[in-house]
Amino acid sequence: MRVSDEDRERTTHRLQHAFTEGRLTHSELEDRLEAALTARTYGDLLGLVSDLPAPGPEPADVVTLESTHGHIKRSGEWVVPRRMRIATKYGGVDLDFTATEVHHSVVEIDLDLVYGSVKITLPEGAAANVDGFRSDYGQQKTSVPGRPLPGSFCLVLSGRSKYGGLTVRYPRRRRFTH
Repeated sequence: MRVSDEDRERTTHRLQHAFTEGRLTHSELEDRLEAALTARTYGDLLGLVSDLPAPGPEPADVVTLESTHGHIKRSGEWVVPRRMRIATKYGGVDLDFTATEVHHSVVEIDLDLVYGSVKITLPEGAAANVDGFRSDYGQQKTSVPGRPLPGSFCLVLSGRSKYGGLTVRYPRRRRFTH
């Protein structure tokens, strides 16, 4: 069966990841990348990665999180999906992206909050576009830029919060740590 450009791109990412782990030499990477970009069938691509470990789970395209009278929190190491839909009544949302694995340059988050607030912590260099988010009786605080640095990602936030607000920031810098 013939491969698509997306299949070729996925294979090149896998080869580049194997190179950064030290599994391929520079010349092996160059040879395999050239073969991957000119591959026509799945057999051609599979031959290039058959001696490499299988990749981890792919992130879901859309993840929906819902809560009533509770708090939704994501922190630590987690794989970020391309789109998130978050709905909560009488609760809050705390999303920490500082230790996440992000496979997309743009991550869309649609929020539907009733009597709830959102706090998002981004890694340095990431950005957030909050133009699509509305807070009926609350405030928006954003201390991150709207455009990401090269190699980072951008959150695009939409939706609303009734009687709540939105805070998007970088991690707080710790002082006096020894």
